[in-house]
Amino acid sequence: MGQLSAKNVSVAFAGLKALSSVTLDITPGHISGLIGPNGAGKTTLVNVLTGFQMPTEGAVELDGHSLDRLKPHQVRRRGIARTFQGGRLFRDLAVIDNLEVTGVGLGMSRRSAVAEAAAMLDWIGISALGDRIAGTLPYTDERRVAIGRALMGQPAYILLDEPAAGMSSHEAGDLSALIRRIARERGCGVLLIEHNVGLVLGLCDHIVVLDSGAVIEEGTPAAIRDSEKVRHAYMGTAVDTDLPVLEALQ
Repeated sequence: MGQLSAKNVSVAFAGLKALSSVTLDITPGHISGLIGPNGAGKTTLVNVLTGFQMPTEGAVELDGHSLDRLKPHQVRRRGIARTFQGGRLFRDLAVIDNLEVTGVGLGMSRRSAVAEAAAMLDWIGISALGDRIAGTLPYTDERRVAIGRALMGQPAYILLDEPAAGMSSHEAGDLSALIRRIARERGCGVLLIEHNVGLVLGLCDHIVVLDSGAVIEEGTPAAIRDSEKVRHAYMGTAVDTDLPVLEALQ
């Protein structure tokens, strides 16, 4: 299988550019990172890649074929899954039902969806949560359930939008191990969008850095850590939440 690619993607809202000629490739079995200060355009790019936002210019391609004009559910059926910053679980349903609904929505029979949902919870290591009502879960468990739901139907790509937000260092370590397994055991191409730059530097094969909607740097974790452009971008927005980022780049 080839790649999921953003090709010179630009997005403008009321004349203001949220993204400017961004190019990014996601390859099956590899973990790519997307970082940048607040307001850099990271979530906008994820929205474009998953059909939630049409690009003003440029295109999204899967194995060289354009995904332009496809709705989000059509993009999902082509094997491109995502999580959201807010989790967006069906809060009144049990955890296993959250996964089952997704499977049925992807065209599985109910029996197949139930079986895959149970197997997925077991694979992630959260079978004990299956009967819990999603709305009662702690924030970190919500994130793991959201990842399980995104993995239903065996997607080729998964885009994780701030999965470590609010996690302790121990919880982030467990998440890191899960993301490695997703790439290695399931062969998914992973795009990790994170404010936890240390997590990204430790996990990713290739990292793209956005600032003000444009790519200012890309390369290996070592190249990103050594980049003055990246350090300057974060220093330009240095508030308390960015101080750990600067420490990770030291």
